[in-house]
Amino acid sequence: MDLRVSDDQRIIVQTVRRFVQEQILPAEVELDPDAAELPAQEKVRLVAMVKAMGFYGWDIPAEYGGPGLGLVTRSLMAEEMAQHRAGLYAPCYGVFGGGGLAQLFEANDAQKEAYLYPMLRGEKRGFFALTEPSGGSDPARAIQTTAVRDGDDWVINGAKMFISSADTADFGLVFARTDPAKGRGGITCFIVDAGTPGFMVRRIVHTLRSAHYATELEFKDMRVPHGAILGGEGRGFGIANERLTRNRIPYAAGCIGVAVAAQAMSIKHAKLRETFGDVLANRQAIQWMIVDNAIDIETSRWLTLAAADKADRGEPFRHETAMAKLVSTEAAGRVVDRAIQIHGGYGVTKDLPLERWYRELRIRRIGEGPSEVQRVIMARDLLFE
Repeated sequence: MDLRVSDDQRIIVQTVRRFVQEQILPAEVELDPDAAELPAQEKVRLVAMVKAMGFYGWDIPAEYGGPGLGLVTRSLMAEEMAQHRAGLYAPCYGVFGGGGLAQLFEANDAQKEAYLYPMLRGEKRGFFALTEPSGGSDPARAIQTTAVRDGDDWVINGAKMFISSADTADFGLVFARTDPAKGRGGITCFIVDAGTPGFMVRRIVHTLRSAHYATELEFKDMRVPHGAILGGEGRGFGIANERLTRNRIPYAAGCIGVAVAAQAMSIKHAKLRETFGDVLANRQAIQWMIVDNAIDIETSRWLTLAAADKADRGEPFRHETAMAKLVSTEAAGRVVDRAIQIHGGYGVTKDLPLERWYRELRIRRIGEGPSEVQRVIMARDLLFE
């Protein structure tokens, strides 16, 4: 395994880093500390810059008009893209035009024309509805939403929980149980248009994550045509799981980026801040925090890049991805926690981004599969396979 950064990757990293420092950071100065979006006019300007750099649609395969970047390169980019106040949410990722809903690459030609290509062009927005009020960590058992065949239609009843952007989306991917006797093989994914009779956004669910929120959805005798099935009947779990596993890698890398930014702030502050006649950098307690941060960052980075490398080479990478996601999300939380401690009272003010990162990283230990599920995945591999 050779994880040395290539010359091309080094240029990409430097370009993204310069873009964040020169464009994203200044754009955030006048925003509310909890802002989740850049002003529309500013976003248009930045998107044009990203397109000129050739990075727009950074996670979209070449066959669909994207740059076709591998997961190692995308992980290196994600680490850089996260190093600003709203680093774990929309501003930078948004202007890079992430494809989102990668499950749609499984669509048939008609579905691609109606949903995938308009989404990639930025003309439509979608949501991903897997998690349910009964629990989301084991969808094979937790999914209670049902879809029953009725002629050329399917009738869907049930509810979904913690679904992002469903109230503003044009369509969504809804996972329902079509054959209760088949377990995971009885789960099917449906493409559902917003405004379909029987579909309702029941309520907004506010979370720790700054201005971001989730939604709770309800489906009551909602009819969708048989042609709305994505990837084939009974393939829903496989489609969701493969893409979720792959997406956990840049998800982990974004957490590392926030940790890197928090560590840089901590080192700078420790060198300048004086207490009791000396700078913090000369205090052993502070030195050990900085060292522990460095260990957490480097461990997370190499585990993440190792998982990305295996995925790029077409080898099984589920175990490595689970470890990278678990370690990176938990380690980044520790790094930011120490950074707050090093900054003292200022660390918990909105003058600095640390308190926002602290809240958002807490969610990262749950999102894309909680830490406990990642441990279950690894335990199965170690003990039973």
